[in-house]
Amino acid sequence: MRRIKRIRLPSAAARKLKAEQKKVGAKLSAHTLDVNKEWNRARQNLPLKQAFSTLLTMAGGRQRCMYCGDSQGTDIEHFWPKSPYPRKMFRWSNMLLGCTACGRDYKGSKFPLDAARKPLLIDPSGKDDPWLHLDFDPQTGNFVPRYDAQGNPSAKGKETVGVLGLDKREALASGHQIAYGKMQAVLLSAANEQAPETAALISKLKTEDEYGLLGWCFRGSGVNEPPMTLLRQAHPAVWDACVAAFKMH
Repeated sequence: MRRIKRIRLPSAAARKLKAEQKKVGAKLSAHTLDVNKEWNRARQNLPLKQAFSTLLTMAGGRQRCMYCGDSQGTDIEHFWPKSPYPRKMFRWSNMLLGCTACGRDYKGSKFPLDAARKPLLIDPSGKDDPWLHLDFDPQTGNFVPRYDAQGNPSAKGKETVGVLGLDKREALASGHQIAYGKMQAVLLSAANEQAPETAALISKLKTEDEYGLLGWCFRGSGVNEPPMTLLRQAHPAVWDACVAAFKMH
């Protein structure tokens, strides 16, 4: 899962989405709101088309789902599901780019909350760093919850893996393993060079990182795994440059 930087909507689109949300509030008060009908109507209009276009830009060149990072992002996904939480339906901060599998087959309206009613799912565009809550298992290719020093799993990691099925999707796991194998080869080669060219290394790693695994390599628990440890020991300045370059991955 990549960490996504949210960008601003065009000001006119942002104003119109606020107006749409105000209409939702009025219909809720009048008990006349049909969530799906309201969304389907608005989805044909320019403000939501601009929101979708902006989400595609945020997702980067491959325009993949912001949850699994594998399938093509096909539509606007509501982090807080729109049916149980219609007061967030037109909020820009609640919109992500999702694929059919994550948005419909896995997540749907499932949205676990903690005792303080805060989300237990990772918002890839929010304040959470996904790799503080998730871990990657190179042996299986699965994403799993990250455990602390006392052996306790991250609650957000556990719920995110469970809701999105990140430890059960064979095609996704296979893609992770292939991508990580390519990144391993690049890192090992750099670690064994006398003076690796930092910019070229960063560029190669970005090219091979199809699933956001650089976050695990340089910020998550992957920092303790070879070949990351080899690069850090052999070329600490190069390592530091990579950590800085991949702080949002």
